[in-house]
Amino acid sequence: MPKPLLRGIHHVALICSDYPRSKAFYSQTLGLRIAREIYREARDSWKCDLEVGPGVQLELFSFPGAPPRPSWPEAQGLRHLAFAVDDIDATVAVLAARGVACEPVRMDEHTGRRFTFFADPDGLPLELYEA
Repeated sequence: MPKPLLRGIHHVALICSDYPRSKAFYSQTLGLRIAREIYREARDSWKCDLEVGPGVQLELFSFPGAPPRPSWPEAQGLRHLAFAVDDIDATVAVLAARGVACEPVRMDEHTGRRFTFFADPDGLPLELYEA
């Protein structure tokens, strides 16, 4: 079998409608550390690199006038972004205390792992997956 071409996921990029609101959500509400933040004058755009875990980042962009992407009904393309957590009940409780509503926790019938969904400020579906 040939050696895999890909080693892992380096980053996921998101375009938000309200940069300060989304930056606060991902950094303060979800607790991701800001690795760097730059303003790109030529594009009138902010870029914020947030650390999700070792070697994995979430890039948050602002682009003036970017059209909204439909999340409901589900459409082709990226369906959702899932974050691994150690204790889903504790994580859901922290998010609830911070004003984030999560769906009821469910069990993945194929893996036996527990998961739930919530949304970012733009309605992007996010998942918590107990790993």
